[in-house]
Amino acid sequence: MIVPGPRQRYPGEFALAVMRRPLALFTDLARTYGDVAGFRIAGQPVVLVSHPDRIRDVLVTHGRLFHKGRGLERAKMLLGEGLLTSEDELHLRQRRLAQPAFHRTRIAAYADTMATYAARRADHWRNGATLDVSREMAAYTLAVVGKTLFDADIEGEAHEIGDALAAAIDAFNLSVLPFGELLEKLPLPTTLRFRRGRKRLDATIYRLIAERRASGEDRGDLLSMLLLAQDTEGDGGGMSDLQLRDEAMTLLLAGHETTANLLAWTWYLLAQHPDVERRLHDEIDAVPSETLGADDLARLPYTRAVLAESMRLFPPAWIVGRRALEAYPIDEYRLPARTIVLASQWVVHRDPRWWPDATTFQPERWLPDGSALDPARPKFAYFPFGAGTRICIGEQFAWLEAILALATFARRWRFRLATDAPVVPQPIVTLRVRGGLPMVAGKR
Repeated sequence: MIVPGPRQRYPGEFALAVMRRPLALFTDLARTYGDVAGFRIAGQPVVLVSHPDRIRDVLVTHGRLFHKGRGLERAKMLLGEGLLTSEDELHLRQRRLAQPAFHRTRIAAYADTMATYAARRADHWRNGATLDVSREMAAYTLAVVGKTLFDADIEGEAHEIGDALAAAIDAFNLSVLPFGELLEKLPLPTTLRFRRGRKRLDATIYRLIAERRASGEDRGDLLSMLLLAQDTEGDGGGMSDLQLRDEAMTLLLAGHETTANLLAWTWYLLAQHPDVERRLHDEIDAVPSETLGADDLARLPYTRAVLAESMRLFPPAWIVGRRALEAYPIDEYRLPARTIVLASQWVVHRDPRWWPDATTFQPERWLPDGSALDPARPKFAYFPFGAGTRICIGEQFAWLEAILALATFARRWRFRLATDAPVVPQPIVTLRVRGGLPMVAGKR
């Protein structure tokens, strides 16, 4: 491989740096070596692609020439063969089966649940109390996913289930290390917590699947849709219990984790920008509905812009990885087969070539006539939900939930940082807040 990149005198130290500080490292690589930067980890060729057009080529135009990268290959230890991890015909079949569950009319029906659960959680907060906003947002999104996916009220056990998911996510960094397959078999504290967490999650999901199969009832939730789905374009079959488990686990993680992180980072940004917060409050307060619903989204363009800008600066999905199935030409280079190609939303979303005042929080750029909507800006300068045939199937679900949650919470509360300690991103599977986000709740 002749792609320029850092000379690695100590490759082990470089691999450790990739694990410990990937956001800064990938940003530096893009700035130093340009839009195509190469390096090796344990002998594995890796290329970071940072130009929107090259990202489009890898994810969309030539997407059939790539499989998922090592990160999601290793995620199978939790997710199995779900939508995030499956490949080729299996992925297409599973997506066909799951697609009806994300039809626009189905998603709109979940709006009442999303707003009701947000109002219920806000009722528990007390003026002047210090809350871990990351944990609160995670409990909220998990309760919503539980209700809409399983028609199960898991709000009372949301923290316990969230902790099980967190233990699984924490094990991810270990699993993607060289020899991670061997490390995860050792009785290390991280792997033991992961096994307990997976067992806890599996018990819940399989119980709910069994109960629903026994009743044969269509409750209008996603689990009912998946149970009733038939692959009319394929073999005409439905999903096995194992396939249902894998899809349920994938949707539980993706639908809970990413939106929770988006909301947490949004509260952090609003606390730093009272002028933005004030404009957000003005828009929300002008909506006459006592309980917000899907019909109110058109009245909340600035709320949506705040979330879009939050995802630009702190993208919950901060990196995408693909593995080349064959030799692949990119610019003047030729990547050998099995090269890992990375595209980082964190890097591209903060690139000053595409974003004026790239590190500044400016929701206005997402309003009509804003710079973010300039047709001259490359499309893949912003790709928070991925792209191509593997674009996030729950994108519209996430938008609806995030807008209704932020608007419902912000009608009654504002948050300020509880300490002067720096707020640090933790890039694992998603972009979390390291150590939580303690904030003081203020009643409006």
